[in-house]
Amino acid sequence: MNFDTKVFPLRPAWVEIDLARLRRNLQLIRRDLPRGVRMMAIVKDEAYGHGALDVARIALEEGAWGFGLSTLEEAMALREAGIAAPLLLLGERQEDELSWCVEHDLTVCLNEANTARALARAAAARGKRVPVHVKINTGMSRYGVRWDEALPLIEQICEEKFLLLDGVMTHFAQSDETDKTFANLQVSRFDEVLRGLAERGIRVKYRHLCNSGGFLDLPHAHRDLVRIGILMYGIFPSTVCRRIPGIEPVMSVKARVASIQNLKAGEVVGYGMRYTAPAPRRIAVLPIGYGDGFPRVRNLGAALIHGKRAPLVGGIAMDALMVDVTDIPEAQVWDEAVVMGRQGGEEITVHEMAKLKNSVSYDVLTGWRLRLRRQCVNGDSKPVTDANPDAGQLVETAAK
Repeated sequence: MNFDTKVFPLRPAWVEIDLARLRRNLQLIRRDLPRGVRMMAIVKDEAYGHGALDVARIALEEGAWGFGLSTLEEAMALREAGIAAPLLLLGERQEDELSWCVEHDLTVCLNEANTARALARAAAARGKRVPVHVKINTGMSRYGVRWDEALPLIEQICEEKFLLLDGVMTHFAQSDETDKTFANLQVSRFDEVLRGLAERGIRVKYRHLCNSGGFLDLPHAHRDLVRIGILMYGIFPSTVCRRIPGIEPVMSVKARVASIQNLKAGEVVGYGMRYTAPAPRRIAVLPIGYGDGFPRVRNLGAALIHGKRAPLVGGIAMDALMVDVTDIPEAQVWDEAVVMGRQGGEEITVHEMAKLKNSVSYDVLTGWRLRLRRQCVNGDSKPVTDANPDAGQLVETAAK
């Protein structure tokens, strides 16, 4: 079935991705980067819900060196679509994944000796030399080899003729808060490893520590490569980190008013009868609910209709939520409503949604489910900066 909106009607609830904003964000980030520092775009989990392939194509046009992903499936989807730029698989790999990584020229993040040996065998079987990045655990204690135990692993990798030590990396546990004490401790531990490599005559092409928060607030840690995730999608990782003027959210979530109910005083709304009308009220129903990823709240939150806030009333259902439009008399059935994003002079931010969800902005962006189809807008906008000579490659497949 072809679900293209040209031939199949769009459900009256959707996620809208503004590709012009994405492009502009990438341009602003690139302008902010010191000369010689490259950018890895993090596009795991469908580019934080924005659509990995659309994001990858624009990121390459705007100078991205390559991409960071979490799963083999994510990497294969980009390869099959013709993306030939470096793809770094973050985290751990099972042994049966390694032959796929070799076959499709994926860069593997190595954390321990057994995986290194298995990857070397898989590479030898195909006569390929595979680039790897070694993850150094400098204190986050998730993935990686401890900083004080890293040198033997790196030496082992360098001895494997079918492995190429392409990079060493670490990840900050807290880079976007005011107190940078622990982040700087991690930098010093990482540098301890680098000094050990230099003493052994081991050269590494890419040294990288910084996520979006580190890129913004820790310029001394930029090194050769920065890993930009949430920032390119227009969301600052905290309320206290440095701002780049002009960065804007790329994602909005919208719905259309599907019904309007006129309530008399004392009548109730929704499951559990969590809202009782104190006076005659006009209630709009939006066909979006917790089945789409909206937080399951009661009498909290709002939607924007005609540029005004309509407070949410009652409880969220799987497929519907209700808002009070008594003070928006112009509201009519099939009017556009915004549940996350801007309309007129008002905005419901990702951070506001995160408070409703009692979570973080990353969870909000990735939490909108796929039955909310993604609709890209402003995709024909032209870049306003010159092409980056360090950009990765985009290979057109025969199917395009």
